[in-house]
Amino acid sequence: MPSTCEHLETTDDAPAKTPEGCEECLQSGDGWVHLRRCLHCGHIGCCDSSKNKHATKHYHRTKHPVIQSFQPGESWKWCYIDEIGG
Repeated sequence: MPSTCEHLETTDDAPAKTPEGCEECLQSGDGWVHLRRCLHCGHIGCCDSSKNKHATKHYHRTKHPVIQSFQPGESWKWCYIDEIGG
């Protein structure tokens, strides 16, 4: 695993599409544990501790590599490609 990640430094920082919660869970009526925002397009998805893991599914579908926590008070980022946070 690399110690640095160029993807973390070159994100688009797109605004959240749905600040109310996980886009897919809101549509299906499911709940989530934590939220993640795609920094490329602003998709809001649920974390891997959630039943549906929509943030990771979004990455596999779109190949947008960097997410950021969408929890109040958290600002960490994660790159799926390099498997490193920042």
